[in-house]
Amino acid sequence: MLILAIDTALDACAAAVLDTDAGKIIAQESQAMKRGHAEALMPLIARVMKASGIAFAALDRIAVTTGPGSFTGLRVGLSAARGIALAADRPVVGLTTLTAYAAPFVGEHSAHPILSAIDARHDHVYFQVVSGDGGSLIKPKVAPIEEALEASTFGAPHLVGNAAKILADRWPSDAPAPIKVDVQPAPDISWVAWLGAAVDPETAPARPYYLRAPDAKPPTDPLPNASQPSAS
Repeated sequence: MLILAIDTALDACAAAVLDTDAGKIIAQESQAMKRGHAEALMPLIARVMKASGIAFAALDRIAVTTGPGSFTGLRVGLSAARGIALAADRPVVGLTTLTAYAAPFVGEHSAHPILSAIDARHDHVYFQVVSGDGGSLIKPKVAPIEEALEASTFGAPHLVGNAAKILADRWPSDAPAPIKVDVQPAPDISWVAWLGAAVDPETAPARPYYLRAPDAKPPTDPLPNASQPSAS
């Protein structure tokens, strides 16, 4: 299976092509940025596709991050993914940024939970907690930082995400200290691709994943729906 993965939800503009038969990423590029995703994304995708040697028509699936994240940024990625999927007549799947952050560490330390967290500002974070083997402990939510710190009851965690240090700096002194603090401005695009290969298009829609309403309120999901045939 050939997967094009796209991520613009947070502070990066990234794309990658995964060949699951070869078991590797065959091309990828990621640029750190807080703004300008709309201008940067399509040229970046074009470079990645050229480097992969794969035509859009040869793709089996497109994967894209759906949030939580920047309202404007994630819509850029979703629009591009849906447009490519529609033109290539391929399915498009959506992955949350919190899951993409956690995925590389599932199975690494089975005794330790993984807390992925994104800065939601105003002393709040988007976060979720999974066990070391990937089981859900706290479903994705937006909450005050103090509430997120209550995850210390699950034991010494692996903290990951752009809010990992925020949580580490306020971690309860009487709780087991985090085993690792991974501050990442955005998820690893290669893991967005691998997750995109694993999910079912019927249960992983490419729709914005909001844990709270955006400040601006556009019409409900105005992006055109891409067709979603079964992957070949």
